[in-house]
Amino acid sequence: MILTLNLGSSSLKFGTFADDALPRESDQISSGSLSTSGIDMDGVLEEIAQRTAGSRLRAIGHRVAFGGQDHVEPEIVTDALLAKLDGLVPLLPLHLPREISLMRKAAERFAGIPQVACFDTAFHAAMPSVAKRMAIPRKLWNDGFRRYGFHGLSYEYIVGRLGEDARGRVIIAHLGSGASLAAVRDRSPVDTTMGFSVMSGLMMGTRPGDLDPGVLVSLMRSGYDAEALNRLLEEGCGLLGVSEISADVAVLLERQTQDARAAEALELFAYTARKHVGALTAVLGGLDLLVFTGGIGEHAAPVRDAIVAGLVPPKPEVRVIPTNENFIIARHTYATMRR
Repeated sequence: MILTLNLGSSSLKFGTFADDALPRESDQISSGSLSTSGIDMDGVLEEIAQRTAGSRLRAIGHRVAFGGQDHVEPEIVTDALLAKLDGLVPLLPLHLPREISLMRKAAERFAGIPQVACFDTAFHAAMPSVAKRMAIPRKLWNDGFRRYGFHGLSYEYIVGRLGEDARGRVIIAHLGSGASLAAVRDRSPVDTTMGFSVMSGLMMGTRPGDLDPGVLVSLMRSGYDAEALNRLLEEGCGLLGVSEISADVAVLLERQTQDARAAEALELFAYTARKHVGALTAVLGGLDLLVFTGGIGEHAAPVRDAIVAGLVPPKPEVRVIPTNENFIIARHTYATMRR
């Protein structure tokens, strides 16, 4: 059996898959999600170990949010790889430390079971160079400051599900607490809205998306230090910041007729997403298919309608496809173990 671990901001999603020559979604045995709030990672792993007791684990696959420039294929987790990822922590300090810690603790709890790291940035590595660049000094580019993109495992799954339909001009909208869009042409990534960090691009649950750098400079001059800015941008903006009610779209949809703040937050979310769809449509030279996925994309029909309603005609074909990152992790894990 292959165990997949997908660590998020407040939960750990996991899945188990039959060890098959070419894992299919039908080979998924189980799936679940455990909250990591108020409990250490050892406790979460112990719970997973109890749930998988009696099963013969062949390997463990991890979603790793960031691989930098050099890690664009799944890799077996070794001390050398973990050391390299430690060196990338300054580029993504919000996610990498916890993911590295999980891999180290999993190596202790499941001793002798090989692990595979599957990088969320890998899908976007084939984007054109112009889509990766930011208008900053070349030295910073050489130091690794570039647009990497995220949600790559989700995008890879959707492209696989689309099959030949991904040969056209496609925009995939992964809308959840974290949200981004990806432009795909002929199954290959062309551009994406998330760039150097997971805070950029679309408005999100608690993150602002694209923000005038002058706002940050002004806040720093008023007394914010790096940690205070980080907390604001990661936890206090987005739907929560605008509504002052909740980051949960379902809650805001219930409240929008009674509270103007909820309505304004939802309007801004849809407006921002629609604007970015327009920008990526220009990059693609047109749009044949718009796919919604992720928690909001799959379940919040009023939000989808608000995004699509303002698009310039002719209106593209629109589909809703639930994503399955664990399945992609399982496939990559099995393939990596066979290499």
